[in-house]
Amino acid sequence: MDNYLNIEQRLGDRILWWILTIALLCGFVISAVQVFIDARRVSTNLENQASETIAMVRDAATQAVFNIDADLAHQVTKGLLAVDAIHLARITHPDGEPLGGQDRPLRQTAYRPLTDAIFEADRKYQTALTRESSDIVYGYLEVHYDTALSADTWLSRSAVTFASGLATAAILGLAVFFVFHLLLARPMINIIRSIKSVDPEHPDGRLIAIPKGHQRDEMGLWVNATNNLLVSIADSQERHREAEIRANRLSQYDQLTGLPRRETFMEMLEQEIALARKDGQVLSLMVCGIDDFKSVNEQCGFRVGDLILQKLSDRLSSTLAGSRFSLSRLGSDQFAILEKGIQNSFQAAESADQVLTCFSTPVSAENQTVSMSATVGVSMFPSDADEADRLLQSAEQTMTLAKQSGHNHLQFYVASIDQEIRDRKLLERDLSEALAKGEFHLVYQPQVDLETRRIIGAEALIRWNHPTRGFVPPDHFIPVAEANGAIVEIGQWVLEQACWQASQWAAKGIGVRIAVNLSAVQLQQADVVEDILDTLHRHNVAAGRLELEVTETSFMTNLADAVDKLHQLNQAGISIAVDDFGTGYSSLTYLKKMPVQHLKIDKQFIRDLLLNEEDTRIANTIIDLGRSLNLSVVAEGVETAEQEYYLTQRGCRLAQGYYFSKPIPAREFETFVHSFHEQFAENNV
Repeated sequence: MDNYLNIEQRLGDRILWWILTIALLCGFVISAVQVFIDARRVSTNLENQASETIAMVRDAATQAVFNIDADLAHQVTKGLLAVDAIHLARITHPDGEPLGGQDRPLRQTAYRPLTDAIFEADRKYQTALTRESSDIVYGYLEVHYDTALSADTWLSRSAVTFASGLATAAILGLAVFFVFHLLLARPMINIIRSIKSVDPEHPDGRLIAIPKGHQRDEMGLWVNATNNLLVSIADSQERHREAEIRANRLSQYDQLTGLPRRETFMEMLEQEIALARKDGQVLSLMVCGIDDFKSVNEQCGFRVGDLILQKLSDRLSSTLAGSRFSLSRLGSDQFAILEKGIQNSFQAAESADQVLTCFSTPVSAENQTVSMSATVGVSMFPSDADEADRLLQSAEQTMTLAKQSGHNHLQFYVASIDQEIRDRKLLERDLSEALAKGEFHLVYQPQVDLETRRIIGAEALIRWNHPTRGFVPPDHFIPVAEANGAIVEIGQWVLEQACWQASQWAAKGIGVRIAVNLSAVQLQQADVVEDILDTLHRHNVAAGRLELEVTETSFMTNLADAVDKLHQLNQAGISIAVDDFGTGYSSLTYLKKMPVQHLKIDKQFIRDLLLNEEDTRIANTIIDLGRSLNLSVVAEGVETAEQEYYLTQRGCRLAQGYYFSKPIPAREFETFVHSFHEQFAENNV
C-alpha cells in the first residue's frame, strides 16, 4: 500500500507541475506581448518627440545657416540640449562643415546593454535647412537622442508587467489544480483504494461506493459500470473454470482431425528422442504438405476443404496404424509423422511412399471428388539432428525446398540444404541493413563508340562492400533482393546516385549517357514511371542522358503493362536497351512491341568470339538483327583487341569491357575519359 500511495503522490506532483508550467508559460507569453507593444509605443513616442523638437527650431537654425551666424547656431543647439533626451545637436553647412554644435556624453545605466539592443544607444535625426521661397539647401540640422531615459522607464514598466503576469498565472494555476484535486483526484484515489480491496476470488462481495456528489456525473457512471463488471466477473468465473478444463484438453489436440497439435507433438518427439538416444535407435520424421491446397479451398469451399483434411487424417491413421508411428497436424495443410525403430533410410522411404499414396488417392466430400498430391520432407535421427526442434526444422525446410522443384515426391534432408537456407537468411538480413549503413557504392564502365572511338556512355553498376564478408558479387545479392522486394528501394538508390553523377559530369562538360539496370520487380511497380521522371527532374538531368536496361524476362509477367510503361519512359526521352539479349526468349514479337533503341549482346557470346563457332554465329545474328531493325548493338565483355576489331568490322556500333576499362569509380572515370580521348587524338596525329 505504501508503494501504491507513492505512485499516487508522484502523479499529483506531475499534474501540479504541468498546470503551473502551462499557466506560467501563458502568463509569460501574454506579458511578453504586452512588453513588446509597450516597446513599440516608446519607439513611436521618441519619433514624435524628435519631429516636434526639430520643427520648433528649424526656422531659427535655417536663419543661422543662411546668415552664417555662428552665435545664433550656438544658441539654437544649446537650447536643444535643454531637452534631457538630446545628447548632441549640430548645425552644418551643405559640405558637412559644422557651423555650431553642442553635445554631452550618453547616460550610463546598469541595464544599458539590454535597452540599447532594443531601442539603440542613440537615434539620429537630420533635416535639410531650406527657406520657403527656395528649394536650395543651406545646411543641415542634426539631432541625436539618448534613448536611456525612455528605455529605463520602459524597463521598469516591463518588470512590473512580467511580475504581475507571472503571479496572476501562478495563482490561477494553483486554483485550477485545487479544483482538479477536489473534484477528480481525491474521489479517484478513494475509488482506487476500494478497487484494491476487492477480493479476486469473490469480486462481487464488496462493491465500490459512489463518491459523494458524483452520483449523476461521469464518475458515478464509471463506478456503476465497474460494479456491474465485478458482478459479471463473479458470474462468469465458474463458467470460466469449467471452460478452462475443457480448453486444456482441446489445446493438446487439433479439433478438426483429432491429431496432436504441434506443441503436444514436440513434447512427444522430445520423449521419443530421449528413448531412442538411450536405446541407440534410429527415428524418421516426415513432414507432409498438400500441394496447392489453397486452390482446393477456393474451388470447393472451406467446408469441403475441412472435410478433406478429416478424411486424409483418418486415411493416414489407418494406413500408419500401430505404436511404430505417431501423427500430428502441424497446421493448415501440413502433417508430421514420426516413425520409430527403423533400420535405415530405405525403410523410411517406403513409409514415405505409403504417405504419398494416401494423399494421391482421390477424396470424395459432399458429392465432389478431389484429386491432390503432397510433398514430403524427411529428416533422420541422429544423423541429421539430435534435438527435437532441429529435427522438425530440418524436415520442414526439406519439404519447403522440395516444393520448389515439383510436386508429389519426397526428399531427404541434406546438411548443405540447411546451410544454404541459413546463408540465404543471413544474406537477406545483412541486405536489409546495407543501404542504411552506406555499404553500397556505384562504379561505371565506359561504353565506346567503335566508329568514332569516343566514350559516349557509362553503365552504372552497384557494388556491395560488406564489413565482414568483404566484396559480395552482384549475382549473389541481386536475386535475393528481387525475391524479397528489396530491389525496389535499392534500384531507386542506384537511380538517384546515377542521376546525381550525371548532373555533376554535365557541369564538368562530360556529356555521356548513363545506363541503369531496371529490374522486373521495379517495372511491376505502379508508380515506377513517375519515380524515374521525378528523379531526373530533381537532379536537373535531361531524359536523353539516361538509358534504362531491361532483361527479356522483365516483361514476361505482364507484357502489356511493361510495354505501356516503357513507352511512357521512351516518349519522355529516355533510351531503352534490352540487356543480356540472346540468353532469354529473344522473341521478335517483344522487340516489335517494345520501344527499344539498343540490343546488348550478352558477354557469354563475346567471351569465346572467334574461338567458338556457335557463339560467333549468335553474335553475328544479333548484330544483323539490330541493323535490320535499325537498333544499336552493344557488345558486352570485350576483352581483346581481336574481339574489338572483329566487332567493328561486323558493324557493331558500341562496346564495353575490360579491353577498354573495368568498372571504375566516378572520379577515375573522369580521368579515364580525358586520357582515352587524348590518346585517340595523338594516334590520329
